[in-house]
Amino acid sequence: MANRPAFQQMLEDMKAGKINYIVAYKLDRVTRSVRDLEILISELEKHNCYLICDRDDVNTSSANGRFFVRMLTVLSQLEIEIVSERTKFGMTGAIKSGHVPRNLPIRLQKRK
Repeated sequence: MANRPAFQQMLEDMKAGKINYIVAYKLDRVTRSVRDLEILISELEKHNCYLICDRDDVNTSSANGRFFVRMLTVLSQLEIEIVSERTKFGMTGAIKSGHVPRNLPIRLQKRK
């Protein structure tokens, strides 16, 4: 979240009391990091602000809504990690069988 200037400005506006709802299309457009979400929810609670995500039916103005948003983020993080593991496994298998894809990450390139 630190390298998102508009997001940081929005948080500053929230802290200044200018806004009390943050509305997003989907939760993954806000953050995909469980850690960042926990920080965000803590800040929202501290400043009496709420997060609403239209497509995911998320609303942090209730205890159930805060629980649901945390569960969605944990599942999203799990999905990201599983895809990453499968990709690494597939790349390793392809390289071992002699199928070297183009534009390999440096750590996967064969040494000459």
